[in-house]
Amino acid sequence: MTAKSAGAAARATVYGYPRQGPDRELKKAIEGYWKGRVTADVLRDTAAELRRSNWRQLADAGIDEVPTGDFSYYDHVLDATVMVGAIPERHRAAVAADALDGYFAMARGTQDVAPLEMTKWFDTNYHYLVPELGPDTVFTADSAKQVAELAEALALGLTARPVLVGPVTYLLLAKPAPGVAADFDPLTLLDRLLPVYAEVFTDLRAAGAEWVQLDEPALVQDRTRAELNAAARAYRELGALTDRPKLLVASYFDRLGDALPVLAKAPVDGLALDFTEAAAANLDALAAVGGLPGKRLVAGVVNGRNIWVNDLERSLSTLGTLLGLADRVDVSSSCSLLHVPLDTAPERDIDPQILRWLAFARQKTREIVTLAKGLAQGTDTIAAALAANRADLASRTGSPITRDPAVRARAAAVTEADVRRSRPYPERAAAQRARLGLPLLPTTTIGSFPQTGEVRAARADLRTGRIDTARYEERIRAEIQEVISFQEKAGLDVLVHGEAERNDMVQYFAEQLTGYLATQHGWVQSYGTRYVRPPVLAGDISRPEPMTVRWTTYAQSLTERPVKGMLTGPVTMLAWSFVRDDQPLGDTARQVALALREEVGDLEAAGTSVIQVDEPALRETLPLRAADRPAYLAWATEAFRLTTGGVRPDTQIHTHMCYAEFGDIVQAIDDLDADVISLEAARSHMQVARELAAHGYPREAGPGVYDIHSPRVPSPEEIAALLRTALNAIPAERLWANPDCGLKTRGWPETRASLENLVAAARIVRGQLPG
Repeated sequence: MTAKSAGAAARATVYGYPRQGPDRELKKAIEGYWKGRVTADVLRDTAAELRRSNWRQLADAGIDEVPTGDFSYYDHVLDATVMVGAIPERHRAAVAADALDGYFAMARGTQDVAPLEMTKWFDTNYHYLVPELGPDTVFTADSAKQVAELAEALALGLTARPVLVGPVTYLLLAKPAPGVAADFDPLTLLDRLLPVYAEVFTDLRAAGAEWVQLDEPALVQDRTRAELNAAARAYRELGALTDRPKLLVASYFDRLGDALPVLAKAPVDGLALDFTEAAAANLDALAAVGGLPGKRLVAGVVNGRNIWVNDLERSLSTLGTLLGLADRVDVSSSCSLLHVPLDTAPERDIDPQILRWLAFARQKTREIVTLAKGLAQGTDTIAAALAANRADLASRTGSPITRDPAVRARAAAVTEADVRRSRPYPERAAAQRARLGLPLLPTTTIGSFPQTGEVRAARADLRTGRIDTARYEERIRAEIQEVISFQEKAGLDVLVHGEAERNDMVQYFAEQLTGYLATQHGWVQSYGTRYVRPPVLAGDISRPEPMTVRWTTYAQSLTERPVKGMLTGPVTMLAWSFVRDDQPLGDTARQVALALREEVGDLEAAGTSVIQVDEPALRETLPLRAADRPAYLAWATEAFRLTTGGVRPDTQIHTHMCYAEFGDIVQAIDDLDADVISLEAARSHMQVARELAAHGYPREAGPGVYDIHSPRVPSPEEIAALLRTALNAIPAERLWANPDCGLKTRGWPETRASLENLVAAARIVRGQLPG
């Protein structure tokens, strides 16, 4: 490719960047503010310095156009709610009194006011706050955040592009507000919302914005003709505005499909498309509509969601194909780099051979810049980078780390009998009732208990050598004793050991399985101030030795009540890791399932009567297009059944899911054939219980009655009311009482009070049952 054929206009850009800082400075400042140790001014100064640092890093790497407005204290969808003035009625007084405290109240709730519902951002592990809208919603523009952050970037002498959640996606993500009819369609508010966006555009144009990016990832999902018509109308009206910046409409995570011709025909100035997840489909569709003559195309050819180095030559080939399809082709990541860690440089414990295979946000920006240079100036100008990239790719392909013949042979030998329980559910249920002797509405928790400062300090002390393994394990045993003692005194029926020894529900297992790699600094935002370090799945998976049996059996020795064995399921082990991209996901899932199956067998052999295999990511990983879902659900549910299929009928298998739209996967939940499922339901007002009932779900379920992502303590009466609502959908003999999710992030005082109230509520409702 020569510079002349490529055109010299190619620029490098990104859609968004990690927010937390190299040492999670944002998390620490926000949590310090919540605890009163950090002032609002210090928090704002910390955030501003992080934004400046991000922009400087991008500019220094060679990024020509930096994003603004993508930075958030908690969530960018919540920021959009503030921008359009859609503050829920119950939070308006708090927002009016103090905008920052009111913002956090919407995100986390208060003792008296419930937060917004939280769920997964498409098929990622990032969580957003769901807008609540109704026929009486009045939108008002508040562009202060977007204008201020643009001004900050421009003051640094940078070319900057504000990034907003697009109006169609905003409405498609919204739900009816409490008290609004369930069949209310937020998209009917589009004509009210568009003038607000127009006002924001005017403010940004006045502040110096040349371009504004409107993220419309909802358009990569299956959309009705009415929804596509709404998108066409939205961008016809916004494009027709005279006093506006140029509009770049961005999509990602999948192919645009029928939405591509809609956007291609719209009077907007550019499109940004994902050419990693859906390269062939978007290429073909773009060619079919005659390209984007006179418009800008931002080509997302560097994967923004995974951490493997880019195949530069393949990306250059894609970019070369795109050159004739738009007025100008710029180079970017496939989506915001929010979904990957910041930098590989601090990773000291990863084999250098493997480290060269990895690209975090900073490395991806360099890849983008390299590709833009090659596109604009010709491949001769990046010859050294291409040679190094070829060597990195060859190193990974030829490494023995990636392939274990024994693991592959075992996976190939799986039979249909391996993925089925030996008895149907009614027979299992009778055997389990006889063995466990539980009351109606049995109470339990999801697994984790508060990870106190003492627990985290013990783990850090072990890691740094300040204490030895014996001393560390003594501390963990003491923590387990406290957790078991509390649960017995509180009156819970099925106990857990609290998971004090676990740093993370995926990382803990990954560190004990071959084929996985752990990072020390690979933090990624999950929600708010919750950051995780997804492990890297680099090779074939096996289990060298038992992982949980010792702590579970120790906990069981302290009580006569059943203690659940706690495992993370195979789909979640994949979804919350950076998965390998050199084999089908279903093959990897089967390897993980076989390793977990060994653990389940060892727990059962040690006397564990209840085993929970968590799959909170089952819905999250669901493909965005319906046509792609059957194949995914087939291997995903098989992997769960392979994990659990070998246990006796009287061993009770639980699973857990949280913060997702469960209605899309009720049949898959049924297909797991778990004896008990617990699900998030408090923030969504028992919606999942109704969905299970509508499906005719035949087994036991615990829709959550206590929202653990809020610091508030629900009263016994509030929990009892939720249980009664659940009883309208699930009969008492199949209903459990439990929180929405694990309690790791909560403090002990609120945990004690909430669980005591949960037990009290269950007793109240039991006493009201007939007979």
